[in-house]
Amino acid sequence: MKLEKRDYDAIIVGSGPNGLAAAIFLQQQGLSVLLVEGKNEIGGGLRTAELTLPGFKHDICSAIHPLAVGSPYFETLPLAQHGLEYIFPETAAAHPFDDGTAAVLLKSVEDTARLLGADEQAYLNLMRPVVKNWPLIAADVLGPLHFPKHPLLMAQFGLPAITPSTLLAKRFKTKKAKGLIGGMAAHSIQPLTNIATSAIALVLMAQGHLKGWPVPKGGSQQIATALASYFTSIGGKIETNFYIQSLDQLPSAHAVLFDITPKQLLKIAGHKFSSIYKWQLERYRYGAGVFKVDWALDAPIPFKAEAVKQAGTVHIGNTFEEIADGEQLIWQGGHPDKPYVLLAQQSIFDRSRAPEGKHTAWGYCHVPNGSVKDMTSIIERQVERFAPGFRDTILAKHTFNTVQLEEYNPNYIGGDINGGVIDIGQLFTRPVLRASPYTTSAKGLYICSSSTPPGGGVHGMCGYHAAKKALKDIWNRSPTQSLSAD
Repeated sequence: MKLEKRDYDAIIVGSGPNGLAAAIFLQQQGLSVLLVEGKNEIGGGLRTAELTLPGFKHDICSAIHPLAVGSPYFETLPLAQHGLEYIFPETAAAHPFDDGTAAVLLKSVEDTARLLGADEQAYLNLMRPVVKNWPLIAADVLGPLHFPKHPLLMAQFGLPAITPSTLLAKRFKTKKAKGLIGGMAAHSIQPLTNIATSAIALVLMAQGHLKGWPVPKGGSQQIATALASYFTSIGGKIETNFYIQSLDQLPSAHAVLFDITPKQLLKIAGHKFSSIYKWQLERYRYGAGVFKVDWALDAPIPFKAEAVKQAGTVHIGNTFEEIADGEQLIWQGGHPDKPYVLLAQQSIFDRSRAPEGKHTAWGYCHVPNGSVKDMTSIIERQVERFAPGFRDTILAKHTFNTVQLEEYNPNYIGGDINGGVIDIGQLFTRPVLRASPYTTSAKGLYICSSSTPPGGGVHGMCGYHAAKKALKDIWNRSPTQSLSAD
């Protein structure tokens, strides 16, 4: 059936990694695609700016990118030809303890395990199968709920992945191994007692062993810039400063894909939806927020443990138990005195981030959704705990509370950078329970943000899967090329 003429075949609202992925995919299929962005520059969470002092480049949200470099869809794109260069710290992540020691995530599974002492074999037993099988199951894990291409391998991954990380940690005896698991699982931004928090830890560790946890040279903005450059090179069109509040603002199109969360989708297109779909969107749950600090530093952070000084990412939280207690308190509306702090020190590896001899650091802790409490001194005290003299290196700082983060990026509802809590109730059924989570009840309208599977992170897979669904629905076509495990 021939479709009637429209201004564009598809319009993508929002230029985060998922919006860019959706736009590129549909343009690759020979369609005419318009990407609109409300801000004056593209990127969503992939933005870099001089927030503190001139010459100090800070990533606004996303900073370290294991999921981007390992994305099954982004891997198919010629992003290096469009200026994207990754820098790989030899130590992907480090987890310091009060006694001056640290656990580390290295490229080698064996080297990582060896440093865990009595837990060497337990770590090998856990991670070797995940790392071996990941290339075959990645596209299935990073997608909607469906029958997998390799069911036995998925089951082998799923059994440990579906458990709470508190249970996964019981496989280990040492504080190093338990702490390493806790720091990884805390990326889920929810209590570590929740089902499937282990999945986050396993995916991140597997990516560290297979690809590493890289820093984009020049800042995270470079990922968005490369994606946009490729998109326009194949004929796509981008319009910035185009903030959408109503469908009436958009040119005509056969499909509109929204890289936004349910709250904004309801405001823009709620009048088009069925009552049951609106009711489901209204019940969508957002998770904890973050309080973020960017620092301009006079010197590298003086961590006590030498291994931590050469890590791109640092998980500050001491023992598994301390992290678990803090994350549980946040879920109950409290603010820990010793919070888990996710910290990145990009300038150690990327000298373009700061003036000669100076450095940057980026860090946040989790807080209750919508919190306006200033956590600056609490975060800095946590860093100082493992790096005495840290405060003396600070030249300037910039902070974002949850309200300010949402003002900067409307997708961060209450400071939730994951587009909604990724617990078992919303792992695959985000934002609603439907045969396809990317479709809405209105024909031609789709959601492609991190509020759909597989959720938060810079991987573009939400956009890829939503665009693939739109292609099938409207043009009755399959992709010209599929992912290896798709």
